[in-house]
Amino acid sequence: MIRLAYKPFSLLISMIGGLLAGAAFKKAWQLAAGEEDTPKATDASRGWPEILTAAALQGAIFAVVRAATDRLTAAGTHSLTGTWPGENASYAEEKSA
Repeated sequence: MIRLAYKPFSLLISMIGGLLAGAAFKKAWQLAAGEEDTPKATDASRGWPEILTAAALQGAIFAVVRAATDRLTAAGTHSLTGTWPGENASYAEEKSA
């Protein structure tokens, strides 16, 4: 039952995390490249190194934010309900006992 309630909550938190990751990428690119706009893959005025660097930075930021939001949501659910919603739930419950 807890896992059913966890899914919509997790989806909402993931969407908020995606917005935060997008803002973080834009700010990181401004700091790294000194440019206001982030490069798009189809921009003819940008070279391969710049496009691939931006994509790698964006991917890394999104992966870290997603892992953090997933973990925080699972830990929050565990804290509120005493049940771990993800994988190895039995291990998490044994560890917290």
